[in-house]
Amino acid sequence: MATLREIRTRIKTVRNIEKITRAMKLVAAARLKRAQDRVSAARPYAERMEAMMRRLSAAGAEISHPLLEVREEQNVAVLVITSDRGLCGSYNTNLFRLAMQFLRPRDPASVRLLLLGRKGQQFFRRQPYTTIDSQPLGSGASLAFSDVQPVVSTLRRLFESGEVDGVYVIYQRFQSAMTQVPTVLPLLPLKPPQDGEEPEEAGGVAQDMIFEPDPEELLGRLLPRYVDTQVFRTVAEAVASEHGARMTSMSAATENAGQMIQSLTLSLNRARQAAITKEIAEIVSGAEAQK
Repeated sequence: MATLREIRTRIKTVRNIEKITRAMKLVAAARLKRAQDRVSAARPYAERMEAMMRRLSAAGAEISHPLLEVREEQNVAVLVITSDRGLCGSYNTNLFRLAMQFLRPRDPASVRLLLLGRKGQQFFRRQPYTTIDSQPLGSGASLAFSDVQPVVSTLRRLFESGEVDGVYVIYQRFQSAMTQVPTVLPLLPLKPPQDGEEPEEAGGVAQDMIFEPDPEELLGRLLPRYVDTQVFRTVAEAVASEHGARMTSMSAATENAGQMIQSLTLSLNRARQAAITKEIAEIVSGAEAQK
C-alpha cells in the first residue's frame, strides 16, 4: 500500500495535469470557434465553385486545358493534412488508417506525397513512399489563400507536366466538435457530373451554354482558382477538426483527472485513518504494558 507522502505527491501531480488539460481545452475551444466560422464561410463557396466548374467542363467538353486532361491513372500525388501536435485523441490515427487503405494497393514508386503537418512527416518517414514536399501546418489562426499557394503550385505543376495522372487530398472533414470524418477528395482531373448525379432544379448539366468571354479564357482563369479554393477549404476543415478533436480529448482528460483525484483522496483518507488507528492501538498497547 502506498504511503501518505506518495499519495499526496500523486494528488499534486494529477492536479497539475488537470490544470494543464483544462487550459488546453479552453484554448482549443477559443480557436475552434474562429476555425468553425472560417469553415462555415469557405464551404458553401467551395461547393458551389466545384458544382459550377463541373457543369462548365461538361458544357465545354471540346475545350482543351491541362487541368481537364483525363489520363489513365498510373502515378498519383496525394496531399495529406495532419496536425503539428498531438494530444488530440484519434485525430491523426484515423487519418493515417485511411491514408494507408488508399495507398497500400498502389505501387510506392507511383505515389508522390505532399505533407502538411509534422505528425504526417513523422509517420510517413517510416513508409516506402516518396515525399516531395512537407511543411508544418501551424495553428491556422490566420489562415489565408497565400498560405496554401506553395502546395497548390506544386500539385498543379505535377499534374500539368504529366508527372502524375491524378491528385487527391486526404483530410479530416469537419462535422462538429465531436465528429470528424476522414475523407479522400479527388482533386484533379476535374470530371463533369454523370447523368442523374445532380437534380435538374439544382442546375443540372447545361448542354447549351453561352460563354462570355470565350470558354478557353474563362476556364483558364477559373480552373486554377478552383484548385486554390478546394485546397484552402480542406485545410480550413482540417484545422477546425484538429481543434475540435483536441477540445474533446482535453475535456475527457480533465474529467478523468478529476475522477482520479477523488479516488486518490479517498485512498489518502483511508490510509490516514489506518495510520491513526495504528497509532492509537500502539498507545493503548503501551499503556496496558505499563500496568
